[in-house]
Amino acid sequence: MNLEIVGAESMGVRSMCCLLTFQGHRIIIDPGVSLGYTRKGLLPHPVQIAEGRSVREKIVQQLENATDVVFSHFHGDHVPLLDANPYQLSIESLPYRFRELRCWSKSGDGLSSKMSRRFSELSKLLGPNLQVAEGKTEGPLAFSRAVPHGELNSRLGTLMMTRIEVDKQVFVHASDIQLLHAPTVEQVINWQPDIVLAAGPPLYLGQLGKAERDMAWDSALQLASNIDTVILDHHLMRSTEGMLWLDWLSEAVSKKVYCAADFMGRPRQLLEARRTQLYEKMHVPAGWHEAYAKGLADIDAYFDSIGCSDWHNIDMC
Repeated sequence: MNLEIVGAESMGVRSMCCLLTFQGHRIIIDPGVSLGYTRKGLLPHPVQIAEGRSVREKIVQQLENATDVVFSHFHGDHVPLLDANPYQLSIESLPYRFRELRCWSKSGDGLSSKMSRRFSELSKLLGPNLQVAEGKTEGPLAFSRAVPHGELNSRLGTLMMTRIEVDKQVFVHASDIQLLHAPTVEQVINWQPDIVLAAGPPLYLGQLGKAERDMAWDSALQLASNIDTVILDHHLMRSTEGMLWLDWLSEAVSKKVYCAADFMGRPRQLLEARRTQLYEKMHVPAGWHEAYAKGLADIDAYFDSIGCSDWHNIDMC
């Protein structure tokens, strides 16, 4: 079984998209991407937009050859959208073959009107190929029942976790659990994964109190003590504090706990956390985002205009 993480905050975008390849299966989990529409009053910097474009193109390319797709929930950084903003993955950009994929989905129960509409749009697109998978097992695939998106009774609703077992190797995709609900963390451990990819706590949010931070830390210690390879990313890597938190965790358990970029052997690119610095380093003209949304501004032309030949390595600009 081979795991490739396609997008994550430590790789420059909001996403938890990954590809599992084994024995003729190519399973894409959470094919979505976004950039955080505003952060500290700023729209995404062109460096972020360029990285987001790259990830969107990669997701579309992977869907061309996929056999299955999994939707853990219907937030805009996890699914393609009919009403996508310029920085998200639009349903209209998906390959036609997407309609033929086997889809394993969280149910439409208990959703907000916005999330329910997204579930309905995907159901119409995929037709009978979309199967509500909560609590089900099919061959190497197993799915949890609905678990909290963060804390119990979170206003953000619930999500579905995925377990895949091949040749006695187990991978778990724990999506946006944020390590804030002890029974969910216990379920992950009880699934006995060799590798887990999960969202860490949203340390960048001021309303996250000491009790929640302590719970997330204790949960992370439990995961790292019971699972060989732990990858924590997503909400955790929306701040440089999250990067330090992860490094402290590795020290506490005396082994490497990874973010997605670490696991993929790439440098950490916390572009959202560095948005203010990006604006300070590379000026964005007034009205540029409005022009970009209308197709009147080009990312590559922007980099040419500031004399930056390689946006993949912004220290070179």
